[in-house]
Amino acid sequence: MDILLYEPEIPPNTGNIMRLCANIGARLHLIEPLGFTLEDRLMRRAGLDYADWSRVKTYASLAACLDALQPPRLFALSTRSRRCYAEVDFRVGDALLFGPETRGLPEEVLAALPADRRLRIPMRPGNRSLNLSNAVALVAYEVWRQSGFAGAGAGS
Repeated sequence: MDILLYEPEIPPNTGNIMRLCANIGARLHLIEPLGFTLEDRLMRRAGLDYADWSRVKTYASLAACLDALQPPRLFALSTRSRRCYAEVDFRVGDALLFGPETRGLPEEVLAALPADRRLRIPMRPGNRSLNLSNAVALVAYEVWRQSGFAGAGAGS
């Protein structure tokens, strides 16, 4: 599984996602500009020592990232989408795209994807959004669950 963060802004969120990726075997792709450096102490603190176990790459643009990955299917998460992430039958090779914490994915990025690839996480009415690292964890674990928790050790 590939997790793409489009212009992430908050270092601890990215550190938490880095740690998540290390634990579930996902690759993390960061699309610039970043709101921090990868050496940022808050990002490294949240990621603890998982930076050495994570597969993290940075790209100058979303187009460069997608050209390099060429995922069979790309799903974008947005509060403006209609389809619930739990309705999807995820497959090996799927990629998940999440937007920046303060503004989400730009409309032009969402519009470039078919409606069935634009997903949302259900929430109570009137709420804005979940924390980015929580949103990534919810959807990534669903993808991993659907793969039978491939690669999980005994007792997991």
